[in-house]
Amino acid sequence: MGDLVLDDEDEDAEVIINTDVLHEVLCRVDGVTLARAACAGSLLNSVSSSEKIWERVCNQHWPSTRDPEVKAIIASLGGFRKFYGACIPLIVNKECSVFDTSDTAIRDSMEWFDDEQDMVEELLDTSLNDFIFIVDLIFRDRPIISQVLHGIPGTGAVHGWFSNCPFRIDLINQCYEEGETEDLSEMAACTDRNAMIIDGLPLVLSIEKERKDGHVWKALCEDINLSWILINKKTKQMANLASWRPLGGQRHWPGDKDFLVLFGSVLPAHRLLASRVVQCSVVLKCRLLLNSDRVEKGERTSSLMVTELSMQLEDMAGMPLKGLHSLLVLKEVLGSSKSMNHPNVLKVYGQYVKAQSELKDRKHRIGGHVDVAYVIGGILSLLSLCYFML
Repeated sequence: MGDLVLDDEDEDAEVIINTDVLHEVLCRVDGVTLARAACAGSLLNSVSSSEKIWERVCNQHWPSTRDPEVKAIIASLGGFRKFYGACIPLIVNKECSVFDTSDTAIRDSMEWFDDEQDMVEELLDTSLNDFIFIVDLIFRDRPIISQVLHGIPGTGAVHGWFSNCPFRIDLINQCYEEGETEDLSEMAACTDRNAMIIDGLPLVLSIEKERKDGHVWKALCEDINLSWILINKKTKQMANLASWRPLGGQRHWPGDKDFLVLFGSVLPAHRLLASRVVQCSVVLKCRLLLNSDRVEKGERTSSLMVTELSMQLEDMAGMPLKGLHSLLVLKEVLGSSKSMNHPNVLKVYGQYVKAQSELKDRKHRIGGHVDVAYVIGGILSLLSLCYFML
């Protein structure tokens, strides 16, 4: 039996079949594997460059990318492959791995290098409408919130009142006092239509038991993911301001049924702020709904309602930045370093929190010494006055 010899037409058919098979295989891998496959040969590189494949990868990671409006935005930025490459890495301060907590840093932690006029001139060609925010909140692969913000809500021009007011974006902000209704249908009816429900959490029989066991808190922190993408449509730059995984939080704050989960990142401000860093704080608050038990896979579960999702920028003293400073930081961060090494990003954040705590302690001690000095000075002045009166 001799060898089977294929003519040119058969060889072309074989290539087509192999390309189709590769396309189906690569449609089922994650973005990192897809990027590695592109380096394995010309055929793999050609197939892995398909926008359809990258669109599928982005759809799995960011549910909002399925929306036609978001698709149009991504197309204008250069496609799904570019979007993934810019937004999957997290922002990292490679140049600032150790934060300064010296006396000079305490004195200069809120000092800006540029004066106000220089800042205004730098933002002359910037419009608040140049910015787009794409937000995805996901719990166990189920999208809870997928929303797009064009511009900065509730603001006018860059140089209006916004420039001197604290910068903050409230995607969702619903307030409930203790003792208000806990019924899911009643609460959902009186909230903003964007407020979402997180289902499938461990059953809570009582707040006291949850406070002791922390099953809901553990499930929430382990399975919740958040992406807050910033886009400058004029410069076509993108960055993910959130940490994807939680950085920390508080149980039962401000009430027994409330949970606060913190996301965010440490943003560079090398040209702008003396401390060289700014914290992007993305806060998620949820309220436990005790009377909303559901049955999933034969088990009763509890639900949480999202009552707040907000983002703001803070200096090392924990003070919110005003609008003018925030815009300068956001412009700088779009060109900053990023890393696929997420544990390293979390390590930098841990260093920042430690330095921030040391800074606050030192300020507190210095403030205490100043208070003592004032008291002693007051006593000496009083004694001197009494001496001269006698």
